Amino acid sequence: MSPPWTIFMVETTKYDVIRKLIKAEIRRYPSIIIAKVDGQGDEGFNSLFAFITGHNTQKARVEMTAPVISERIEMTAPVLSDNDSLAFVMPDGYELETTPEPLDKHIKVIKIPERYVAVLRFSGRWTKSIFKTKSKELLDELAKMNVKPRGNFFLMRYNPPFTPWFMRRNEVAAEVDLA
Repeated sequence: MSPPWTIFMVETTKYDVIRKLIKAEIRRYPSIIIAKVDGQGDEGFNSLFAFITGHNTQKARVEMTAPVISERIEMTAPVLSDNDSLAFVMPDGYELETTPEPLDKHIKVIKIPERYVAVLRFSGRWTKSIFKTKSKELLDELAKMNVKPRGNFFLMRYNPPFTPWFMRRNEVAAEVDLA
C-alpha cells in the first residue's frame, strides 16, 4: 500500500542543472506546453483547474503537474506592474496538437521553447514582497557571475495550498542567456 501523501504527488517538469551558483542554479528546461491566464493573478487558478478537469472542447482531464508558474510583468526593473499571469504546465508528452482546446477564452495554450533558467529556491509562504526580495537576490547573484537575465522574473510553486507553509517549495526564476 502506498503512503497516504502519494495521492498528492504530481509530475514535476523535468530539467537539467547546467551550473550551480552560490545560492542558485542555472537549469536547461526542454520545450514545454503551458495553459496560461493573463491579468488574473492567483484568481486564474480556478479557470485553469476547470480546464484540466474537463472544461475544454474534448471534455478531457489533464493530470495536474508542478510547478504552477506565476509571472509579474516587468515595466522597468525593479518596478513591477500588477498584470499577473498564472500557468499550468501540461504533462510530459503533450504537444499543441494533443492539448485539449480551452472553452474559457481567457486561457491560452502556448509552446515554450527549450530555454535556460536561473532559479533561486526558497521555502515558506510567498507574497509579492517576498517575490520582489527573492528576485533581487537572484539578480544580485547573477550579476556576480556575469550572467544576464532575459525577460520577466517568475515564480514557480510546487505544493498544494494545504501544504504547511514551512514545507512549501517555491522558486523565483528568470530566463538567462548563456551565449
